[in-house]
Amino acid sequence: MEVEVVEVEVKFEPSGRHGVIPAGTYLIDAAARLGINIETDCGRTGGCDSCAVKITQGAHLLSEPTKAELEHLSAQRRSKDERLSCQAKIEKSGEICVMTTEKVKPEATPFEAFQKEFGDLPLNEKVKYLLQLESVTLNETFSYILNLPYTIGEKIRDGLAEFGFKMEEAERKAKRPTEHKPEPAEEAKAGTEAKAAEPKAKAAEPKAKKTTAKPKPTTAPKKPAARKRTTKTEEKPKE
Repeated sequence: MEVEVVEVEVKFEPSGRHGVIPAGTYLIDAAARLGINIETDCGRTGGCDSCAVKITQGAHLLSEPTKAELEHLSAQRRSKDERLSCQAKIEKSGEICVMTTEKVKPEATPFEAFQKEFGDLPLNEKVKYLLQLESVTLNETFSYILNLPYTIGEKIRDGLAEFGFKMEEAERKAKRPTEHKPEPAEEAKAGTEAKAAEPKAKAAEPKAKKTTAKPKPTTAPKKPAARKRTTKTEEKPKE
């Protein structure tokens, strides 16, 4: 049975970026999908109001205000349809328009300026610059990286990517508002369904052919008995 995916048209102002976002997505994640970065001072845990946005259209399509929103947004701000983008989740289909506040970016430090300048250099210029550092340790490390087999590097990257994805998914689940976390009964049901699917998956796997080895003889073959040699004695003639 196919599950129908509810999609919502979301537009962010003043950038004017818009797109179709599936229901169940938080506004802060919807913004990120459209290339809009909404920074949070608390790491999107609902501990501040730095990610607050104003809903100019479709406020009724979002989830109810969470405990964190009631704590950090006054009744006056909520009456103007202000929401915390890390707490407000899209639940119904329709059109939503969100007004974000652009923050003034602080001036870059000398290190950040150097980092950006170095990042914009072409690869050959980066290599040339690194070689000019005349550091034995750096040269050895650089040579070691160049000599790594491609397959090993690919496996390392894949492993790190998979590990990073799992960590990011676990972090997102931990940061969900308490009101949006699934009930224990639902988690237990999901775990039971996953366990029930395992025997079916194993049954679908092709079974390996069994090979029977011939039993080896446990006793060594008997050797033929050695023949006894007999010597004939010559009879002396009688006198």
